[in-house]
Amino acid sequence: MIFSKIFSREAASGRIVKKRICTGLLLFGFSISLVFSQPLTVKAEGSWPAGIDVMSDAAIVMDEDTGTILYAKNEHAEHYPASITKIMTALLAVENGNLQDTVTYSEDAIYKIDRGSSSIARDVGEQMTLEQCLYAMLLESCNSSAYAIAEHIGGTYDNFINMMNDKAKELGCQNTHFNNSNGLPDDNHYTSCYDMALIAREAYKNEAFRTITGTRTYTIPPTNKHADPTFLNNHHEMLHYFKTSKYLYEYCVGGKTGYTTQANSTLVTYAKKDDMTLVCVVMNTQSPNQYLDTTNLFNYCFDNFQVLSVKDNANIYQNSEGWDLGKLASEEENIKISDEGKVIIPKAANFSDLTSEVVPAKKAKENSNKESVLGTIQYSYADRVVGSAEITAKKKSSTDTEYPFHESTSGKKSDGEFARVDLRIIVLVILLIIAVIALIFIWMKSRNNMTIKPVKSRKHHKKATRLNFRGGKRIRKRRRRRKPKRNAYAHDLTSTNTHSDSYVRIKKNH
Repeated sequence: MIFSKIFSREAASGRIVKKRICTGLLLFGFSISLVFSQPLTVKAEGSWPAGIDVMSDAAIVMDEDTGTILYAKNEHAEHYPASITKIMTALLAVENGNLQDTVTYSEDAIYKIDRGSSSIARDVGEQMTLEQCLYAMLLESCNSSAYAIAEHIGGTYDNFINMMNDKAKELGCQNTHFNNSNGLPDDNHYTSCYDMALIAREAYKNEAFRTITGTRTYTIPPTNKHADPTFLNNHHEMLHYFKTSKYLYEYCVGGKTGYTTQANSTLVTYAKKDDMTLVCVVMNTQSPNQYLDTTNLFNYCFDNFQVLSVKDNANIYQNSEGWDLGKLASEEENIKISDEGKVIIPKAANFSDLTSEVVPAKKAKENSNKESVLGTIQYSYADRVVGSAEITAKKKSSTDTEYPFHESTSGKKSDGEFARVDLRIIVLVILLIIAVIALIFIWMKSRNNMTIKPVKSRKHHKKATRLNFRGGKRIRKRRRRRKPKRNAYAHDLTSTNTHSDSYVRIKKNH
């Protein structure tokens, strides 16, 4: 009986301890969940807008300033380009020629062109300026003008074709091979939407090309072979009313059309809205899908993306954690981010969502403002490069023209001077320590309060004990033995003789 009561009391005390420990664990778990649920400690990966469906077999939209691809469908598939080839021809012409140079049309330029193809009826020996030839080629898609330009710029036609392919490789084209300067059908003449966007973007950087491709009409004055002026119309129906006005697009600023039976319809288009300039390429589609797809793609991009200035949102010293700035760290008054740096990101994103890295310049160079370019800050979002900005410096002296990075071998953020600390780990360790201390305190307090009161036994009152658990020690105490009371009979037996008579009388009475 004694031990059953003792064990029952021990069990009850154990349940109390377990309950307190469980409560502590629950509180600890709840604290951890609060830590990991805080928005500042969990940063989700950036997402890119899903895009839209188009009828063209291949399409791409690229930002002119940053080169960021906003939309792509089969962008690396090889297709016949048709007359959008002439953008490459124009690019080489404006880079290597003088617009006022005289171009003479040869017999090959006139007779090696398919009869019935695009032309403005030039004659052998006719002379025009290079600028007039470019207008004829880009607006009216004149194939004989493309041939004459190739001969003039390349020295020979074949050499110019080599120049086209060399330029394509220089720009990073991956699936391109040119075999003529005009885009007429040829099995060895092909490109992709991505490559064509690279070419078109590079061409649009040239002011002369921008002017010509954005011109709606142009007049060639009389030449040595034609007494009358020649009127030209831009065939791009998103820019100019040529055959219909239903495809006109208010933000269109230029482009080039293309069509052959082998290539189907192809189209390169430039559009500008506010501070965003885009180039769109569609290939292998049936008319009028080239205009419909391009319009829908521009609207999608203008509605879902935004352009931000790097200069207005970043500071090289305030945002330099993890960057190996080397000597730049002590030259704050001389170092700055270029004004031209931009990023293009989804409208749902912020500049603070971007990741960045510094790419040091391989060799010293100057920008248009006569400032030394030390390197570039490159920004990424959702695993895409979305823009960059040059890091420039003022010249300190004639012998000190730049501020080099401190022996940097990599453009990525370094792990040297700055250490990244995860706030979640610090908070987690602190809470873990607090939880362990709290559990130990609860356990000790429960042990000190677990006392079993003495139990009085009927059969073993002489061995009755009181068990105390104090500080983990078991104390056994013996009860003081009571002396038994003496009865009247025993007392009379030990009484003196003076009471003997009384004893006799008691005896007789019994």
